[in-house]
Amino acid sequence: MQRFDFIVLGAGPAGRRAAIQAAKLGKKVVVVDDRSKVGGVSVHTGTIPSKTLRETALNLSGWRERAFYGQGYRSRATIAPNDLNQRITKTFEYEVAVLEHQFARNGVRILNGKGRFVGPNEIAVARNVDGSTLEERIEAEKILISVGTRPFRPAHIPFNRTNVLDSDDFILQPRLPRSLTVVGAGVIGLEYATIFSALDIPVTLIEPRNRLLEFMDAEIVDHLVHSLRDRGVTLRLGCSLAHVHFSEEGNPICQLNDGRLIGSEMVLFTAGREGATAALNLEAAGLSADSRGQLKVDRKTFQTATPNIYAAGDVIGFPSLASTSMEQGRAVACHAFGSPIEADDQSPPYGVYAVPELSSVGMTEDAAREAGIPYECGIARFRETSRGHIMGLETGILKLICNRETHKLIGVHVIGEGASELIHIGQAVINLGGTLNYFVENSFNYPTLAEGYKIAALDLWNRLHVSREGILDRISGDLAA
Repeated sequence: MQRFDFIVLGAGPAGRRAAIQAAKLGKKVVVVDDRSKVGGVSVHTGTIPSKTLRETALNLSGWRERAFYGQGYRSRATIAPNDLNQRITKTFEYEVAVLEHQFARNGVRILNGKGRFVGPNEIAVARNVDGSTLEERIEAEKILISVGTRPFRPAHIPFNRTNVLDSDDFILQPRLPRSLTVVGAGVIGLEYATIFSALDIPVTLIEPRNRLLEFMDAEIVDHLVHSLRDRGVTLRLGCSLAHVHFSEEGNPICQLNDGRLIGSEMVLFTAGREGATAALNLEAAGLSADSRGQLKVDRKTFQTATPNIYAAGDVIGFPSLASTSMEQGRAVACHAFGSPIEADDQSPPYGVYAVPELSSVGMTEDAAREAGIPYECGIARFRETSRGHIMGLETGILKLICNRETHKLIGVHVIGEGASELIHIGQAVINLGGTLNYFVENSFNYPTLAEGYKIAALDLWNRLHVSREGILDRISGDLAA
């Protein structure tokens, strides 16, 4: 039996950040992961490979240059599956090397094997050594569950790893079908659907909800929907998948709950994920997961029902972002070993790496109305900026929402090229309690897309100016009369 101060189950974003933070606090740390390489879902089948696939597709297809050279423009006449996989492999190897170096530099031990609870402080690790399975017991005062998720695979879907796949199966061996049906228009589904649309592959998107990305600002999502329809993506909203049949040629045919049929060469099922907790023997630690394999935690400390055991990352559900998972992991290590942490009431950014990108921080219009906050909005269109002209951008907007009375910035929402980078300017201003004046009174590099902040702020300022002149008061008086 080996004793540690901290055992981390899972080497994804939450686990690695927690392990390194605990090591920096002088603790003896071990990370247990059942993959031969560290990185978790994020590096192996999630964030890193999918975003690499996106960048590869945009570069090889010439997507970004088509506004100048026409819709028929291609950077490469033909694109093969190996072209996609080559870049993913290189990026994966680099990410793993960086993580292994970080663990080694901070003295974090890595155990490759399947971990399961024997008790609240004890883990049994089944390891493959020279073809034989050996079990090693380790114990610690504090334990973190950060095992991530796996694709949700309903029993009635005939997954075959050939032409009916989940997102993990697909990214491990990317291919280029002649047509694609994506089931599930959440973050993952939208990313894959738009990537393949950019490669000029006909795409049909099936989603049981009537609105996409309900956690994002409705106006931004409307722009996304317009973009999808404009380039020929078929949207089947308010519809669920009832069955998958196969044609005589072996191609999948999706039957919707309203009876409609959708044929394509491939079906990619991305309707949800579930926590990878089934093999952890949680009962031995006094824990249980919900129907989707997720764990309930105190959202301030990330402690489970067993106080010395924490959980963080995708295994605890929304927002299931690599960025928030990392901060959750850091917070776990700090709380577990008595190190003060900053207030956790700051607004985190959300990024959806579709084509085009979407990113958001702070309140949406719907949230502001629900909270009873008097607000106003300002808009900048990327085509209004000189950098937008230079880049050939025809679409993209940056939207600011501020409190109408205090002028404090309360929300920023962006769709278009570089949205996930641009959002951080707004994030800083919101979390520092800044007002609209910051954008009006400060200069921005020219030409840049960030100049859109000033354009949107001036648009907002003009709308607020109407109130200052007393026009709204006169309207109220007229209505009262």
